Amino acid sequence: MGNEGDTLDIVDMISPDIITLDLQSNTKLEAIEELSELLLENGDITDKKSFVDDVLLRETEGITGIGQGLAIPHGKSDAVVNTTIAIGIAKHNISWETLDEQPVRVVFLFAVRDQDASTVHLKLLQKVAILLVDEAFIEKIRQVESKEALLAMLG
Repeated sequence: MGNEGDTLDIVDMISPDIITLDLQSNTKLEAIEELSELLLENGDITDKKSFVDDVLLRETEGITGIGQGLAIPHGKSDAVVNTTIAIGIAKHNISWETLDEQPVRVVFLFAVRDQDASTVHLKLLQKVAILLVDEAFIEKIRQVESKEALLAMLG
């Protein structure tokens, strides 16, 4: 759509290796650490502790549980090599501060390089945020059966 050079394709920025459809965590901290471990193993971050600390710092600035079982924590960090999103879907409730005071089952963890903070990051957040206000889309995410199907939905 429009200027090809200008468009950002979410799917090109997300590897199936940083998606889990079986998030094990029961708390916000565990979920952030579990997804950060995937980012570390995939080479998207260089230092898990430093990145998790940056995500937790951002958590103190405002609620990232946006309702309907979704959370969008993010870390702008020196530890990030590739700006991307790790995605975790749990089969159980995760305790999280949320706008609707309901637990979370789907977590989109944004990992953002410092130098991308004002450009790529905002476009990426915007694209995902638009998708995440669509109740039908959220329902589909909860039911998704494969990483490929999830990536296709984001495409």
